[in-house]
Amino acid sequence: MCGIVGLIDLGAGAVDRDEAAHITRSMATAIQHRGPEAQGIWSGDQGRVTLGHRRLSIIDLSPLGAQPMHSHSGRFSVVFNGEIYNFPELRQILESNGVGFRGRSDTEVLLEAIEVWGLESALDRMIGMFAFALWDNQDRRLTLVRDRFGKKPIYYGRIGHYFAFSSELHALAEVPGYRPLLDAAAVSDVVMRGFVCGSHSIVRDIPRLPPAGIGTLDLARGQVMPELRRYWSANEAL
Repeated sequence: MCGIVGLIDLGAGAVDRDEAAHITRSMATAIQHRGPEAQGIWSGDQGRVTLGHRRLSIIDLSPLGAQPMHSHSGRFSVVFNGEIYNFPELRQILESNGVGFRGRSDTEVLLEAIEVWGLESALDRMIGMFAFALWDNQDRRLTLVRDRFGKKPIYYGRIGHYFAFSSELHALAEVPGYRPLLDAAAVSDVVMRGFVCGSHSIVRDIPRLPPAGIGTLDLARGQVMPELRRYWSANEAL
């Protein structure tokens, strides 16, 4: 288990890089139990985008498996939580197409698969449980992705002039302006069913990315909340 966090400054003025990095570091520290071995912070887009990661080393124990991780071309940056079970097979296919690898992690295979096949085609080939945030340095686009059955969570929302996401809800409390209010529908779910249904969380206006969900936040288009779509359906798979 690892933990991912991230922050995008949506303000129109100059970006305070130090503040954004400090907030993201605090968010990552809040979930250090998910990855007690290491913490990584990276900023891009002139400081407007900051990604954070807490690491629990399982597959590649070397520094080559550290995150945030960047594709060979430098176009994509990712923070990833989970495991891609069939990454050795995908790696072999990519290597047969001339792709070289620095380390042995499934995260690097994910990045290069997206580089070669595109996001949705890469996801079609992947078997696993995961949640990740992918930043496209070329198109200035953040994409949040969750595995088919929603084993790994991502919470997200707009807080003040920031868009923020995290593996756990309480990390968002580190973002200035966070004022949690109970979501009435979620409270009803807990009382009636014992759990929160759908994409709600217990906090109003802080949803969860749905299972098999892709959420795209396009800064070049001025978006402040992600557009959602599904890349897989159990009904269609039957």
